[in-house]
Amino acid sequence: MPVTSAPAPPRVLHVTQPVDGGVARVVADLVRGQLAAGMHVSVACPASGSLPRLLASTGCEVLEWEASRSPGKGVIQEGRRLAGVVARTRPDLIHAHSAKAGLITRLVVRGRVPTVFQPHAWSFEAVRGVPARMALNWERLGARWASRLVCVSRAEQRTGRSRGIEAEWRLVPNGVDLERFHPAAPPDTEPHGSGDGPLVVCVGRLCRQKGQDLLVRAWKDVLRELPRARLVLVGDGPEAERLKAAAPRTVSFAGPVDDPVPWYRAADLVVMPSRWEGMALAPLEAMACGSPVLVTDVAGARESLPPPLARACVVPPEDTAALARALVRLLRDTEGLGALGRAAYRHVHAHHDVRRTAAAVAEVYGELLGPATTADREPITT
Repeated sequence: MPVTSAPAPPRVLHVTQPVDGGVARVVADLVRGQLAAGMHVSVACPASGSLPRLLASTGCEVLEWEASRSPGKGVIQEGRRLAGVVARTRPDLIHAHSAKAGLITRLVVRGRVPTVFQPHAWSFEAVRGVPARMALNWERLGARWASRLVCVSRAEQRTGRSRGIEAEWRLVPNGVDLERFHPAAPPDTEPHGSGDGPLVVCVGRLCRQKGQDLLVRAWKDVLRELPRARLVLVGDGPEAERLKAAAPRTVSFAGPVDDPVPWYRAADLVVMPSRWEGMALAPLEAMACGSPVLVTDVAGARESLPPPLARACVVPPEDTAALARALVRLLRDTEGLGALGRAAYRHVHAHHDVRRTAAAVAEVYGELLGPATTADREPITT
């Protein structure tokens, strides 16, 4: 009786820059799920940031790839370095995350290896004028070298299509690890806040995208109505010093933390005043911990919320007056906040389990990985 060998597990190479914030957590969660499924997984990324630490205990092969966050003169050298990584690892599939890694990966590989590109929010939304037009033109061109383009929200996908990006689209909403992100007690019984006044928490990189400057401006109006209210900004980033200089005394800066869960659990309300997103991860994490969230109406926001929060907890982006009014309204309604937190908890458990996300990404990989192996493919040379 002939003996047939089992097919080798696929070799997947994730390429990412940035290495902090939501993108890092998405990549780390995918890697853990794929390793558990028996895939051979490597990650090419800069050595700085939180991602290498998140991957340290997984057994994943982490390959240092020096790259800055923004495009510039370094693109050629960064491409050469990535070509060397690809030539050494000979992956069956490459999954590139965010604009910079998507740019370099597609320029280097040009479709010779099945390539999944996941923008995690469009690069052309982050800039204006000539840089925005250049970024859009690149995304239109680069789409030809993406075997699949994965969006985390319908809104992100609609934006890409409406701007002339033609691709094989797949929708894979973000998910969170429900074993890590959960209330300290059942959401029906866990108390929120303290006698010191309501606590609002914002978790995210301190940068223009996340809109903490808008929140600090709005907070001055909140204090006129609720002088005992407290705000904590959790995270670090290029806007940290400017924010500290502009913030009232009741705003605290927790800095970067390895585990945001205690902050989510302590908050009466978690706020994410972003200027643009694909689907922000922090609101999902907060809701998994039983905390209600207030978000701006950017891509993925309404899709990530249950109906009660979509009606009551969404404000226009960059509208500090609307943000302040919503904060005051929500913080004054303690019972209402508790009900919103319970609805948020149920919604995330039903729709945003990271295992669901990992399974959807695995389906995308399955569409691309046929019987051919890396030995059958044209090598990527430096």
